[in-house]
Amino acid sequence: QSQLVESGGGLVQPGGSLRLSCAASGFTLDHYATGWFRQAPGKEREELSCISSSGTTNYADSVKGRFTVSRDKAKNTVYLEMNSLKLEDTAVYYCAKGVFRMCARGEYEYWGQGTQVTVSS
Repeated sequence: QSQLVESGGGLVQPGGSLRLSCAASGFTLDHYATGWFRQAPGKEREELSCISSSGTTNYADSVKGRFTVSRDKAKNTVYLEMNSLKLEDTAVYYCAKGVFRMCARGEYEYWGQGTQVTVSS
């Protein structure tokens, strides 16, 4: 059964960094696109980044230049490196398995349970 598990969230000060992990089981992660999302209280889910099976990446304007998505094929894991964190980055962060090999907005299945990121001084 396909499963995704996020980890690496926590409490960090503004300007700090965190690296989130998205570990997959039941399927080979690099055969599909993987997306990163977040949802803050009272707000809609926001798509942040995607990495395709070939390694092509894209980012939302809100995180471009601060967040980096990468993948470790041997560990079947995708990462989201987050730098220069801001108060408004506070949210639950999720990863999701893409339906296709290429990134396609909205085309995701098998979501993880999420990991909380809190940016606070």
